[in-house]
Amino acid sequence: MRSRLAQGFAPKMRPLPPRKSGLVGVLDIGTSKVVCAIARLKPRGASDVLRRRTHSIDVLGIGHTRAHGIKGGAVVDMAKAELAIRQAVDMAERASGVQIASVVVGVSGGRLASQHYEAAVRLTAPAVEEFDIRRVLEAASTYGVGDGRAVMHALPVGYSLDGRRGIGEPCGMLGQELGADMHVITADLTALKNLVLCVERCHLSIEAMVAAPYAAALSCLTDDEMELGVTLIDMGAGTTTFAIVADGHCVYADGIALGGQHITNDVARGLPARLADAERLKALHGAVVAVSTDDHDMLTVPPLSGDSRDQPHMVPKSRLVTIVRPRAEEIVELIFERLKASGHAGDAGRRIVLTGGGAQLQGLADLMSRHIGPQVRIGRPLGVSRLPEAARGAAFAVTAGLLVYPQVAGLEHFEPRRRQAMAVGESPGYFDRVGRWLKDSF
Repeated sequence: MRSRLAQGFAPKMRPLPPRKSGLVGVLDIGTSKVVCAIARLKPRGASDVLRRRTHSIDVLGIGHTRAHGIKGGAVVDMAKAELAIRQAVDMAERASGVQIASVVVGVSGGRLASQHYEAAVRLTAPAVEEFDIRRVLEAASTYGVGDGRAVMHALPVGYSLDGRRGIGEPCGMLGQELGADMHVITADLTALKNLVLCVERCHLSIEAMVAAPYAAALSCLTDDEMELGVTLIDMGAGTTTFAIVADGHCVYADGIALGGQHITNDVARGLPARLADAERLKALHGAVVAVSTDDHDMLTVPPLSGDSRDQPHMVPKSRLVTIVRPRAEEIVELIFERLKASGHAGDAGRRIVLTGGGAQLQGLADLMSRHIGPQVRIGRPLGVSRLPEAARGAAFAVTAGLLVYPQVAGLEHFEPRRRQAMAVGESPGYFDRVGRWLKDSF
């Protein structure tokens, strides 16, 4: 895995064949919690709502624990982070009765960024073959490798044939030159290396690394939303990331280093209160919109010393709202500015799906509807069976999306192809094609 990162590419898994069942373990490493889930994926029939899903997801066990040693989605204390990962994995293995050796890991830190690249290749035959598609995708994806950055996803957005754009599936079509538009998501190489090292110290290998907003989109968006255009915003504790999905493709991903933990810190300083008490007050009573009764509703704030002999103090709920609202508005405004700068705001169709632990903040959806788009809903995992009640909310959207990812891993391409026996531009032989078909199918 580290050798792949040294080349500028994050680990990438082989897609799960449509007719084959599989066992998958996932690891969502966030600033506030670490979640491990183990599930069995089974081939499924057609669905009217989730047409892109090829498998049903049956959760066998899930474990989550408080995160330590993680800040802004990145490892800052290797020993503490390793202990939290071990605890979450152990809980999931005990609940499922299954031991795992590898995991799909979600990434919210590392300063996610998006770029679009175009490439074109001359066809070696009158009609487009799978080999030509791989060549043009490889040519487009390698542009994303830069100093200090690693390619996490290389997602084909569309193809062109002899300059004609808007082609969804070029295989078998006639032409002379095949082009591809590639959306490449990158992250800081150092942050990914430390994350890989931390997971490997837990005696686990990494099958793939998935950007958190992309994972959340996979689990919470319906096919119609993905076609019409939508922005998914995942508000975690240390980061708020977002992905724009349009015409069935993820066309942009980004994030800011602000999240729910920053609101908690503001509450702790403003009241003042211990961080644990501030988090509880924010979760139970926090809001971004004041109501008339807030001046009369009194909240009990435990003493900062933690000594039960000291008297708690009382504050009106309106005081809590005045602390929470400015930071929430700052996060929303920063996201709005990033969306405008992306050049893809029009693709989102003014629809917002909000996920992450911060989505539970009262009034946040209304705040986003006023600043970003009028249609806002709270996203929850779709099409995942046997999820515990506590894991069915927006806070576990990334975890559920990591379970979906093996079904769509084959849609992207960034792995450099090593062809010792085949020169670039030379068509693969019969046995090469048969061998590749066997690997992809079984």
